[in-house]
Amino acid sequence: MAVSSSRPVSQPRFMQQKIMAYWFYRFASIIYDTCNKLVYTEEMRDESLEELDLNDRNLVVVDVGGGTGFTTTGVVKHVDGKNVTILDQSPHQLAKAKKKKQLKDCTIIEGDAENLPFPTDYADRYVSGGSIEYWPDPQRGIRESYRVLKKGGKACMIGPVYPTSWVSRFFADVWMLFPKEQDYIEWFQKAGFQDIKLKRVGPRWFRGARRHGLIIGCCVTGVKPESGDSPLQLDTKLEDLKKPTSQNPIKFLWGYTLGWIGGWYFIFVPIYMWIKDKIYPCGVEI
Repeated sequence: MAVSSSRPVSQPRFMQQKIMAYWFYRFASIIYDTCNKLVYTEEMRDESLEELDLNDRNLVVVDVGGGTGFTTTGVVKHVDGKNVTILDQSPHQLAKAKKKKQLKDCTIIEGDAENLPFPTDYADRYVSGGSIEYWPDPQRGIRESYRVLKKGGKACMIGPVYPTSWVSRFFADVWMLFPKEQDYIEWFQKAGFQDIKLKRVGPRWFRGARRHGLIIGCCVTGVKPESGDSPLQLDTKLEDLKKPTSQNPIKFLWGYTLGWIGGWYFIFVPIYMWIKDKIYPCGVEI
């Protein structure tokens, strides 16, 4: 069986761990929907969902890592809520989703993106927006997206892209996973997807600039060509949130603090870019 590559020591990505992400969103959920507008706009969401071909209100859709339901509110514009399931490991994020009227007919459950509680060949569409960056083993999560889809079903992964600026690279590697565009393509290929496409997205006020990376910077789609499980077989998963952590409490708190610092940096970046957008003349790169 194959083993997904682990994080290099130089890239600790403190929030790319289930237990860290759980506690991160224990508090971040309070301000999540407000801060999210800086990095993942409705325009970006809808532009990404166009690639998912939500062309039938009876499609069965799973939104994995759905959090507060921001992506799902875009899905239910095209698909009946009764056919949509939102899954996330954070009860605090899901509590926000449950309060949204647009999602009242959706099924909302806690679960693990790397071990989905759905049968093989279950869904017509799979979407995950702003979640992969917290997965310890993204290849396993994408493999699961393949498994749960029906033949001809389509997956859409909406996520970050890696910076080229050295300062932003440093904070990205401290905070969470920022894949390179080619990483997404390779994960989809290894899982068995075909007709793989990548589309760049980003806030309008970035004017296409990508050197600082983007918390939401691309959407990648792929089609499942055959029924059944993924051809990619992996070993035992790396982390289980239900099992108690063996981390030293001091080390845990240190990593948690550094992760928050990295996260705040990437809240500052879109504000900085928004200010530059207001100052610089139209048509000029910023």
